[in-house]
Amino acid sequence: MLYVISGAVGILLLVGLWTPIAGSLLAILASWSAFVHTADLWTCVFLGTLGAALALLGPGAWSVDARLFGWKRVELPDRKS
Repeated sequence: MLYVISGAVGILLLVGLWTPIAGSLLAILASWSAFVHTADLWTCVFLGTLGAALALLGPGAWSVDARLFGWKRVELPDRKS
């Protein structure tokens, strides 16, 4: 069952569909897997961090989410004193 959910999350992230939800699921699955499988601790930590970053940053410009909902671009203002 865990492999099916992980495969579905991987496909969603690869296509770029429901990126914040899939990234959150990846972070949850990786943190749960870190507690269960202690042999691959750093791999689970890396995948959990990557999932959290994808959930916070959102989809890329070429993703399905960007085509459906529009791509949000964050522009930082110049730091002038």
